[in-house]
Amino acid sequence: MRKILASILERIAEWLKDKEIQGSFPKENESVVSTQPLCKEVETAETQEIGEDLVSFSQSTEIETAEKMIKTKKSKEDSQKVVVLSPLFSTVPIDVGPVRDVMYLMDIPLLALSKNRTQPLIYASSKGTRKFEVTRHSGHFLASIYDWDIILVVSGKIQEILNNGSDIPSRTIAIPRHELLKALYKTDERKTQKALEKSLTRLKATLIDMTDNNDRYQGGFIESWEYKERVNAREKQIIRITISEWLYKLSCYKGGLLKTDPRYFKITSGLERFLYRTARRHAGKKEWEFSLEKLYEKSGSENDFRKFKSKLKAAVRRDPLPGYATEWIDRDGKIFVGFKKISDIEELDRVAEECERLIEFKEESGIQ
Repeated sequence: MRKILASILERIAEWLKDKEIQGSFPKENESVVSTQPLCKEVETAETQEIGEDLVSFSQSTEIETAEKMIKTKKSKEDSQKVVVLSPLFSTVPIDVGPVRDVMYLMDIPLLALSKNRTQPLIYASSKGTRKFEVTRHSGHFLASIYDWDIILVVSGKIQEILNNGSDIPSRTIAIPRHELLKALYKTDERKTQKALEKSLTRLKATLIDMTDNNDRYQGGFIESWEYKERVNAREKQIIRITISEWLYKLSCYKGGLLKTDPRYFKITSGLERFLYRTARRHAGKKEWEFSLEKLYEKSGSENDFRKFKSKLKAAVRRDPLPGYATEWIDRDGKIFVGFKKISDIEELDRVAEECERLIEFKEESGIQ
């Protein structure tokens, strides 16, 4: 029983530490700004989807882009600057600032849900105005939703610099390798070094051919990455990551990124990560739901529809998303999945329920 209570306290302490990192849930008004992919047009309404339907909410917002700032302030000397991230996190010894996701890319299947996908991702919106094909270089897998963790850190730092007005960020970010691993909850450096290099390589080797209205983009997620050579063994090993111009512009939009809960990095299922990004994108202010068919389309899953349905139902019943509750809804034979943002108290209740299940399991198993 002592071990059981220790496990419960450890679980609650972990939850409280995660809340300390996060500070608070992202502000509601962060989820009402929409962006265009190539930074040319600005919309004053956010379009969100309920099942197969589209609903527009008028939100007059002023969007400033780093492109304008760069034209007036950036010099050649500035363009060579890099940003080195410094340690601050309480549960992991680093502060990369709030990690952020690119809102425009959160509800389209640009990323594989598995780590070994080779088949292209092909998508076209119902109106045909938004189309893309994601392919790969020979000998590589497609960039996955796990590889995207690196982009969350990099784009979050770029946005933080812009918000603070302290500098004009470069597309190249420099960060000590071991600190990046810790920010992503990768504590075994030796085990994850090669995995990190493979993720960076896949992000570079994955090619996107996207058309949005009259705009077209062809390229990858990152342009290059490299290690900065160390003068001696005591010097920290630095990774320099240069993201693509396209992704840089999206990261520089004011309000174009959404904070990601640090506990997201602990989600091991690609499908559950997809569900979290969907909830974060659409359920920031109120309950939201999608039809089973629409989620299948948005996920880009390689599984057939029946297998996807089975896995999705199991995931929804586990209710694994930090900060959000999920619900399986059968409405006159048509299946929907509901998403709802939950309060800190409701989340603590979930921790308590999980601890109760752990106690029951240990008692039934005879574990002391």
